[in-house]
Amino acid sequence: PEEKGGFGTDAVVHLGMHGTVEWLPGQPLGNDRQSWSDELLGGTPNIYVYAANNPSESILAKRRGYGTLVSYDVPPYGRAGLYLELANLKDLVNEYRSGEDSRSDLRDAIWGSCDRAGMTADLPFSFSVENSKGELDLSSVKVEDFDAWVADLSNYLVTLEERLFSCGLHTLGGQPTDKELLSYLNAYFDNKLTVDELEDVIALSHEEQKSTELQPRNSFLSWLQSFADNFMGDNSDISGTQTSDDEPLKEEALKIVELLKRNTEEMDGVLTALNGGYVKPCPGGDLLRDGTSVLPTGRNIHALDPYRMPSEGAWTRGQRAAEEILRQHQESNNGAFPETIAVTLWGLDTIKTRGEAIAIVLALVGARPVKEGTGRTVNFELVPLEELGRPRVDVLASLSGIFRDSFANIVDLLDDMFERASVAEESPDMNYIKKHCLDLEATGTERPAARLFSNPPGDYGSMVNEVVGNGDWDETESLGEIWRGRNTYAYGRSEGGGGVRSGTARPEVLDKLLSTTERVVQEIDSVEYGLTDIQEYYSNTGALKKAAENRKQVDPNSGAKKKVAVSIIEAFGGSDEKVQVKDVEDVLRMEYRSKFLNPKWRDAMLEQGSGGAYEVSQRMTAMVGWAATAEVDNFVFDQAAERYALDEEVAKRLQKNNPEAFKNVVRRLLEANGRGMWSTDDETIEKLRQLYSDADDLVEQVASSFG
Repeated sequence: PEEKGGFGTDAVVHLGMHGTVEWLPGQPLGNDRQSWSDELLGGTPNIYVYAANNPSESILAKRRGYGTLVSYDVPPYGRAGLYLELANLKDLVNEYRSGEDSRSDLRDAIWGSCDRAGMTADLPFSFSVENSKGELDLSSVKVEDFDAWVADLSNYLVTLEERLFSCGLHTLGGQPTDKELLSYLNAYFDNKLTVDELEDVIALSHEEQKSTELQPRNSFLSWLQSFADNFMGDNSDISGTQTSDDEPLKEEALKIVELLKRNTEEMDGVLTALNGGYVKPCPGGDLLRDGTSVLPTGRNIHALDPYRMPSEGAWTRGQRAAEEILRQHQESNNGAFPETIAVTLWGLDTIKTRGEAIAIVLALVGARPVKEGTGRTVNFELVPLEELGRPRVDVLASLSGIFRDSFANIVDLLDDMFERASVAEESPDMNYIKKHCLDLEATGTERPAARLFSNPPGDYGSMVNEVVGNGDWDETESLGEIWRGRNTYAYGRSEGGGGVRSGTARPEVLDKLLSTTERVVQEIDSVEYGLTDIQEYYSNTGALKKAAENRKQVDPNSGAKKKVAVSIIEAFGGSDEKVQVKDVEDVLRMEYRSKFLNPKWRDAMLEQGSGGAYEVSQRMTAMVGWAATAEVDNFVFDQAAERYALDEEVAKRLQKNNPEAFKNVVRRLLEANGRGMWSTDDETIEKLRQLYSDADDLVEQVASSFG
């Protein structure tokens, strides 16, 4: 209000997630006059246009930012396909597998293509490809060994070719084209319906739309026809032919098309909110996992009941994931169980998976949820060791600020479980929680059973992404220490009476857990936000990995500290049939190949103008972040430089769309080389330096033109 020093704003319209105001210091639950968001917004209506697939952070936008949410749809999906050298490699593999006479001649060609594409990092040989002189010699490799490797390579190329990604950006209130509708349906049904069948559904939706537009004039006749069809028992499907097994799928496809066409209601939702009207509610989520319940967009999205987690499906998947994590760890560690595993608990994947990460924590510890008659979870019961059949694994639970604030009931239940496990009448050799607590008690450490760590009360984020973004860091170890310094606060029922304001700094306990952590677990819940797409993954999961490695002893054989593995669970579809657990390096390679290095993804972003260039720039910064906290292969930087900086046409388009974004792309490549993350020739570096100088001049010119 003007009387309070403002300039008379009637309302704020915030476009896109996420903003600043809801993350500023203050009360996590129930703003007071000391909360920055309350002071900045006051009673000004905040109409917040928010991504439909992010119900987690949207809770904070409502709770702390007073947001009236209006959801918008995710961009259309695309299949990665194969391109450039990968397409050539596929042809060579197909020729090798289909031929007999000339197969030996293709060995060198296949290896050369793999080498140029960096594919030997994705699928390393399990046999020697060098002779006694250290020279490449594939002729000595057994036919059956090479055939098996080529079969694995073929399967990998198919997986890469079919991998989904978000294609471009979404236009608020824009109705999808037929091509975009087809991409949504193709991703959703995943070959359960053919392209021809999907195109027929889209065509039918247009016919029905025209019919609806004529409905007022023929309403009585339509009603009469409908009554007659129902009375006589009409057995035709939506295309007018005899009912088939695919009819339910086609009907679902038609429903999805009709709902997607209502994207125009996004703008209606904004105008309704500005007019002081009622914006209809809708659950948040994404189409692939949650189905049609998240459509149409233009709605005030909400999450789920936190007292019913984990759901039955999440519990099943979580147990399977934990079993696979332990199996893989034993396989690579001579059968030994890990003493401690760090599991990230984020609000986003918790809401969308209905608590799979929580289930993973329970399964690793050896516990199970107990629910009352209403379906609410009231306890996490320890499974007897005789039934468990293995040691209880200790867990460092790394909570995001949103998880800490939104799921206080789960935090309290987990804390109670760890307390009981720490004093269970079991041998420390079979209960690593108890073992580590006894070690801490011996040093006089208070609350040795604290296992749920996060940022200080009312604060959010590890700040690692801020440091990487500014380039204000020296050694990679420092990024781990920044994460550690921001996550020393323990939470739970035993911390000052429970609740989100009850955090207590317990750095000694955190250091002990980090020193014994052998693996980090992270779930990815959607196609839209992968490891390489946003800064939060490397700044939390990657930095946690680095913090744990900082506390490892130096191996006398290698002279280096032991590496901490990272297990990634891609929980896109929600099916409990198969839970895939992959190493972080494998997921990074797959994501970079299918998206960032893919000309199809790049060209879609270039079509989006300034926003698309910004997305490219952000992913380049994230690449440096991952190279600092994990490992990024040299070929990724090689091809990123080729695709975005050294391609003259692409470079011009990026500069035209967003000069600052292009400058950052080149800057990150130079930074990666300077920090030893990327090895390339002097000529390439000199070209990049010249590009950076020119980009810097252009940015200065643009800035000076605005005074």
